Parts: sequence; structure tokens; C-alpha cells
Amino acid sequence: MKSNEEIIGTINEFLVEEFETDASKITPEANLKEVVDLDSLDYIDLVVVIENNFSFKVKPEDFAAITTFQDFYDYIISRVNSKVLA
Repeated sequence: MKSNEEIIGTINEFLVEEFETDASKITPEANLKEVVDLDSLDYIDLVVVIENNFSFKVKPEDFAAITTFQDFYDYIISRVNSKVLA
């Protein structure tokens, strides 16, 4: 099982590599959509990257509650941990 720090590291890595996000702007309280500059197609790409990295299905409505990077981290960590416990 990955630690929360490892999960966050993986997330930040693919945001920088796949979405050309400036690593210095990735902070827990920063706005995910603004910093990563996500449009509707980017969300699809993001879902695919999450599913490939963490092996769980993402529902589009799951993103409704995600505003900050911390929200995003918490969402993925909780999904990874619930999958491990299932």
C-alpha cells in the first residue's frame, strides 16, 4: 500500500509531466482547475491518467466537490485506501 506522501508525489508528477503544470504552483490550497488550466477535454485526460496510475474508476460527478489540490489529493487517497480495504 502506498503512503499518502507517495500518492501525492505520483499525482504531482503526472500533473507536471502530462499537463505541463508549473510544479512551484502546486500547493494544497491552490485552485486545481486554474493552476492546471483544465478544460473539458483535460478532465477526460485527467480521469484516464488517474485510472491508469491508481486502478480505480473515476465518475465525472466526483470532480464536482474538488476545488483545491488538497481536495484532489484527499479524493484520490480515500479512493485508493477504500480500494485496498475492499
